[in-house]
Amino acid sequence: MSHIAGETSTGSKTRRALYGRYANDDAAPGLLRRSAGCTIVDVRGREYVDFVMGLGAVSLGYGHPAVVAAVCAAAEAGGVGPVAPELEETVAADLAALFPAHPRWRFLKTGAEAVAAAVRLARITTGRERVLTCGYHGWLDWSQDAGAAGVPRALGTLASPVPFNDVDASRVAIRTTAEQLAAVVLEPVIHTEPTVEWLKTVREETRRVGAQLIFDEVKTVCRVAPGGATERWGGEPDLVVVGKAIANGMPLAAVGGTDEAMAAIGKTWISSTLATEFMSLAAAHATIKTVRSGNVPATLARAGAALHEGMTRLAQRHPAVIRQVTGIPVMCAFEWVDEDAGARVALECARRGLIFKRTPWNFVSLAHTDAVIAEALAVLDDALRAVS
Repeated sequence: MSHIAGETSTGSKTRRALYGRYANDDAAPGLLRRSAGCTIVDVRGREYVDFVMGLGAVSLGYGHPAVVAAVCAAAEAGGVGPVAPELEETVAADLAALFPAHPRWRFLKTGAEAVAAAVRLARITTGRERVLTCGYHGWLDWSQDAGAAGVPRALGTLASPVPFNDVDASRVAIRTTAEQLAAVVLEPVIHTEPTVEWLKTVREETRRVGAQLIFDEVKTVCRVAPGGATERWGGEPDLVVVGKAIANGMPLAAVGGTDEAMAAIGKTWISSTLATEFMSLAAAHATIKTVRSGNVPATLARAGAALHEGMTRLAQRHPAVIRQVTGIPVMCAFEWVDEDAGARVALECARRGLIFKRTPWNFVSLAHTDAVIAEALAVLDDALRAVS
C-alpha cells in the first residue's frame, strides 16, 4: 500500500497523467531510482531516454557537474542559517543581469508561489482586484476557475482568461475590465511563439487602463533565451516570474520587477522559511553562469529544431494518429486524433525505452545529442506504426 495520497505529490508525474488508461501496464516506468544526463533508471533497473526533463525544470541535463558541485559545496557550508545568505544577493544580481529592466527580485520555492506573489504586488500597486490570465499559472486559489473544488467562488470571479495571440480579444477584455483590472498575467509561449503585435497590444492596453503586465517565464527563462521571452520577443512587462530551469531542477523560483512594481513588497507579507536555503541558490548561480557562458539557448534551439522537424515528418507520415505538432522547438508536443491514441503511443515508447510526454510539453536539454534525438525519432516512428 502506498502512503502517498494520490500516488505522487507532483500530479503531472502520475502514471495516469503520463499513460492514461494504460497506467497499470507493466511497460510503464516504475518509481524513479536515479537520473543522469537525459536518461533515468527505474526501481526495476530499466533505463529510459527522457524528454520530460523534470517537467521542463532541467535544461543542462540531470546531474550536471557544475550544478552538482555547487549544491554539494552549499550543503557542506551548512545549507541554511538564521540570516540572509550572501548567495541571495549574488543570484538576484544574476537575474537582474538577465532582465536589465527588472533590477529587484524576491525568491520563493515554486513557480505557483512566485506568480501569486506577482499578482498580489500588482493588486497593491493598482489598488484593484481583477486579473486576466493566459496560460497555466499553477494550482493556487487565485488562478482557478470559479467553482473549482475547494476554491471559494468569490475568488474564482476575480480571474478570467484571454486567448493566446488574439489581439482583438485581448484588447476588448482589457478595455472591458479597465478600472477594475490589476494585471494581465500571461505565458509568452504556449502553442507557438507570441506575435509582436499581440505583445505590443497587451502592453499598450494595460498601460492605457493603468494595469500591470506580468510575464510568467517559468518555462521560458534560460531556454528560449537567457532572459527568456522578455529578451527574445520583448513586451516590456512590469513583473516577470521565473522558475524551473533557473536552478536546473533544484527548487527555486523568483519574481522580479521594475523599481515601481516591486515597491509594493514592503506593504505586504511574502516570505518562505526555505526561500533562501543555500543549495538551490547555489544551483541557480551555477546554472545561470553555464547558460550565459555556454550560450545554452542556442544549443537547445539546434537540438529542438532537429526534434521538431522530425516530429513534423512523423505527423505527416501518421495522420491517422497525429493531428499536428504544437509548441516551439525547445518545448513541443504532438496533438493527437484522440486522447487514447496519445496514451497508446506513450506506452509503446516506454516499451521501447523512451519517455515521451503525450501532453505538452517535451523538452530538450544539453544532454540530448544529435544521436539521441535521431534514435528517439526512430523509436517514435516504430511506436506510431504499432499504434497505427
